[in-house]
Amino acid sequence: MNISTATIFSSGWNSTGITVAGITGYSGTSADRLTNPFGVKLDEANTIYIADRGNNRVQRWPTGASSGTTVCGQSSGTSGVALNCLNNPGNVEVDSNGNLYVTEIFNYRVLFWPNTTFMGAIVAGNGVAGSSNNQLDQPHGIAYDWNSNILYVAEYNNHRVMKYLSGATSGSVVAGGNGAGNGNTQLNYPVGLYLDSSTNSLYIANFGANNIVRWVLGASTWTLVAGIGGLAGSNSTLLRSPGDVKLDSLGNLYVADTINHRIQFFRVGESNGTTIAGVTLSSGSNSNQLNLPFGLAVDSQFNVYVADYGNHRIQKFLHY
Repeated sequence: MNISTATIFSSGWNSTGITVAGITGYSGTSADRLTNPFGVKLDEANTIYIADRGNNRVQRWPTGASSGTTVCGQSSGTSGVALNCLNNPGNVEVDSNGNLYVTEIFNYRVLFWPNTTFMGAIVAGNGVAGSSNNQLDQPHGIAYDWNSNILYVAEYNNHRVMKYLSGATSGSVVAGGNGAGNGNTQLNYPVGLYLDSSTNSLYIANFGANNIVRWVLGASTWTLVAGIGGLAGSNSTLLRSPGDVKLDSLGNLYVADTINHRIQFFRVGESNGTTIAGVTLSSGSNSNQLNLPFGLAVDSQFNVYVADYGNHRIQKFLHY
C-alpha cells in the first residue's frame, strides 16, 4: 500500500452498533432470531450469511430485512448427521451464485451446499473425529480460493490448517500439524481463517495462543502480525483468545478479540491496535458493547459486521 493511501484512510467507526440480524438478548429458532451466531459472511450484494451455531443452521439475511431464511440445515434448529442437517456450524463461505461451504464443528466435516437445494455434499472430513488426512476434528474457520477451487479449513483440535483440492477425499497440511504450541511451526487451537490471495497467505486467528499469524502457503513457519504468542492481555498490543481475522482491500487487519469483548483494528504493518467496536473487558448488551464476538466481516465501505455470540445478534458498525 502506498503512503498516500495509508495517510488518507480514516480509521474511524461509529462505536454505537446497529443490530442488523437477530434480537438483542433473545435466542430462538424463529426466522427473526439467532442463537449464538458464530460466523458471518457477506456476498457481493452485502447479503449476510450467518453460521447460526446454536440453531444448527445457516441463515441468509438480506440488507434491511427483519428476518432471515434458512439456507442450510433445518429451520427448526434440529441437529443431525443426515446431509440435510448441520451440527454446530462454525463458519461459511459463499460464492457469487449463492453456493455455500459450511464447517460443522461436531459432525467433523465440511459440506458444500448448492444454492436452492435442501441437501449438502461432504467435501472434507468423513464424519468421524481424527487426525488422518481424510479426517477433521472440530473444523472452525474456512477459506476458499475461487480461482483455483481450493478449500482451506482450520481445525481447532488438530492445531492445523488443511488444504483440499477440488474433488479430493483427503487433504494436506499447509499450516501447523505439529501439536499445540506457541512455536513458529505450530498452531494453538486455530479458529478464524482468512485467505489473502494477493500474497498467497493465510491469516490465522490462533485462539489458544492469543495472536494472529500469517502463514505463506508453502512455508514451514509463520510470521506474527498481531498479539504476542502465549501472552493474553487487554492493552493495545495484546489479544485474548481471538476468534476471527479479516483484511480489508487496503491490507488493514481486523480482529475479533473474543474474550476481551472487542474488535481491534491494526493498520498495515502496525502492532498497536485500536478498539473500533465493543468495550475492552466489558461484556454487555448495549449498542456499544459486545458479548463474545466470534466472527466478523468487512464490506467494501469498511463497515464492520460482528457475530455477537452471547447477545444472539449481528451488529454493524459504520465507518466514517
